[in-house]
Amino acid sequence: MKRYENTTARRQPYSENEHDGKRNGGFRKYQTTIYDTVPEDNTDVYVITQEGDRLDNLANQFYGDPTLWWFIARANNLYSMNVEAGTSLRIPTSTNRAKGF
Repeated sequence: MKRYENTTARRQPYSENEHDGKRNGGFRKYQTTIYDTVPEDNTDVYVITQEGDRLDNLANQFYGDPTLWWFIARANNLYSMNVEAGTSLRIPTSTNRAKGF
């Protein structure tokens, strides 16, 4: 599962540059990918974070892939891979339980 595999992109042409009247190439415009919530399950693991814990390290520990940190963040309504010590986190045991993943 990749974070952006369901995100679409299209080439957006530049409008005329007001300063020099030239048209430049274009740029990619990515649409926002909105994922559904991650449903709770009896097999979910709950951890209390310790000093220095980050979601990428936890994703590597539980899934063997640090790039899945965003999945743990989504399950816990977080927006950063850094978490304060003492935070209770839900670690879904399967990365395939949410729609859109």
